[in-house]
Amino acid sequence: MNYDMTQGSIMKNLLKFAFPIMIGNMLQQLYNVVDTLIVGRYLGEKALAAVGSSYTLMVFVTSVILGLCMGSSAFFSMQFGGRNYDRLEKGLFIAFLSIGAVAVVLNILVYAGMEGILVFLKVPDEVSPLMEEYLVWIFAGIMATFLYNFVANLLRAVGNSMVPLCFLGASAALNIVLDLLFIRGFGWGVGGAAAATVLSQYVAGIGIFIYYDVKYPQLRVKKENRKWDGAILKELAGLSSLTCLQQSIMNFGILLVQGLVNSFGPVVMAAFAAAVKIDSFAYAPVQDFGNAFSTYVAQNYGAGKEERIRRGMKDAILGAFLFCLLITVIVVGFAEPLMGLFIDRQSVETIAVGVGYLRIEGVFYFGIGLLFLFYGYYRAVHKPGISVVLTVVSLGTRVVLAYILSAVPAIGVSGIWMAVPIGWALADLTGAGYYIAERKRRGGKLGTE
Repeated sequence: MNYDMTQGSIMKNLLKFAFPIMIGNMLQQLYNVVDTLIVGRYLGEKALAAVGSSYTLMVFVTSVILGLCMGSSAFFSMQFGGRNYDRLEKGLFIAFLSIGAVAVVLNILVYAGMEGILVFLKVPDEVSPLMEEYLVWIFAGIMATFLYNFVANLLRAVGNSMVPLCFLGASAALNIVLDLLFIRGFGWGVGGAAAATVLSQYVAGIGIFIYYDVKYPQLRVKKENRKWDGAILKELAGLSSLTCLQQSIMNFGILLVQGLVNSFGPVVMAAFAAAVKIDSFAYAPVQDFGNAFSTYVAQNYGAGKEERIRRGMKDAILGAFLFCLLITVIVVGFAEPLMGLFIDRQSVETIAVGVGYLRIEGVFYFGIGLLFLFYGYYRAVHKPGISVVLTVVSLGTRVVLAYILSAVPAIGVSGIWMAVPIGWALADLTGAGYYIAERKRRGGKLGTE
């Protein structure tokens, strides 16, 4: 089903559109969680540490592709909202070829630089062989990540968030089955976990592309629109490059933090790997609510409905607050049993480190929820540069404080966790301050000059 969010109930539209995206991302997080859970339970803490560090690296690499796809999605939403179908087709053609080329280059670079990557991440010697084995397999999924995310973002841009959910659900289920088969049945170790993920990704990517080609003939690029258009290329580059930069900065900061975590040894690495999966799973829905809000804003921005955007911002903040309050109660209250799902309960030290992470992060989830709304809003109103600024503030604070605080003996590794909510808070204040100042400067109007 396609949603035209330029009319009707704001909150109803947001929730109906966001819910399938939320479920979809939770399914995606679920099969990441299943990877971690099965590896931790059947292959041990060192394997868990290797998979956890690899996941952080893979997220950084694919963040380039995701950022470009998300930026292009804002362009697609604006053309769809404004009924500019020829420009939409031209943008599809240019974006697909450009992002596909970037994906190919990235794939070549990561394989060529694998040894240097392991050194940069300060991977301990006892973990390094396992991590390299995992990476050899997992990097083969980069093109599948591109294909799925490009088509999924296109479908969401025109209001269809259900179909990406269905393909992701099928992929998640397949991944769980293959994990158990390859790890427990065939004894393939961490390479088996990676192979299961990659095969599942290709099923989702190829499947959703075939669906789009068959079910959306109106979005197929006609021959006369298969050409380079300088104005459209510039607009796509403006939206996509900055969104890509935002995603890359964000995940590079996390990668730097991962290197710091690795320096504390396998116990902290394993605890961090499990806790991050719980953390990501917990706030994934509010992240997707922010992405749904971005589509809502982009469609209404394309239709020139500024008052509807303002009212949508208020409703979105309230919705994000209520959800974050709920997940705070769950994560903080059940941190220890949640860690116990991934780590053998006899590993008391590892569980304790993870519980400390979850309780510090969990109390401040609304900080990241609000930040996701600002990211989506500024991307949709042609101000992706502000999203980059917010990311620099958030991650810059996090990285700098993590290194400073963790070096204090009385604080230690907890300093890495404490730096995160501080970064969220400063970025939220920056985003809110700019939003208010811009509205005053423009006499209450939104958008660009």
